[in-house]
Amino acid sequence: MQFEKLIKGKLVKRYKRFLADIILENGEEITAHVPNSGAMTSCIEENCDVWVTFHDNEKRKLKYTLELTKMGENLICTNTGVANKIAIEAIQNGVIKELQGYENLKPEQKYGENSRIDILLENGNEKCYVEVKSVSLRIDDYLAFPDAVTSRGTKHLNELAQMVKDGHRAVMLYVIQRTDNLPFKLACQIDKKYCEAFKEVTKNGVEVLVYQSHINLEEIYLKKVSIMDSF
Repeated sequence: MQFEKLIKGKLVKRYKRFLADIILENGEEITAHVPNSGAMTSCIEENCDVWVTFHDNEKRKLKYTLELTKMGENLICTNTGVANKIAIEAIQNGVIKELQGYENLKPEQKYGENSRIDILLENGNEKCYVEVKSVSLRIDDYLAFPDAVTSRGTKHLNELAQMVKDGHRAVMLYVIQRTDNLPFKLACQIDKKYCEAFKEVTKNGVEVLVYQSHINLEEIYLKKVSIMDSF
């Protein structure tokens, strides 16, 4: 996925989850929309380098969107909405080899209990439900999910398990949106219930894939399978 023109700045502060005050390189002070409802632990801090996009849309209250941050030498895509886009691209481009062989790909399809599956793959009567989660948290020497308690994430795991019971294929796809070359594991110390649900559903047929992103100031795309440690 190609980024729209990125504009560099320095973070002043993030607040109310979806707002960030930023000073651009030209000295202009702006407030940007932060498309990330998580804690963003380890991927943003005061005075870190950030990149935003500008959207001249009269319907938007905030014209800027936070897209990237930099922690140490690592770029991080903090826009969680990007995960679905690059996952779809990677399936269509044949990068995610485990999800090939389907005739149709449909994003955001209703299923379960008032939920939407991120990606539905179909081949005749055969169906594969793919739930996508964005990973941006770093803990010591590994990357992790979730970065906060997520009852919604636990619900998604259980709904994937129900699809397996109904005779379909179900896949949990973790998309690493930072450039650290580190293994992935679940942050059980943050959300024990999520981990318990993960153990149960994977024991009963839900598959797990973890893919690493390539990120620079022009584009982001999935490039390779990442290692998942036991927990």
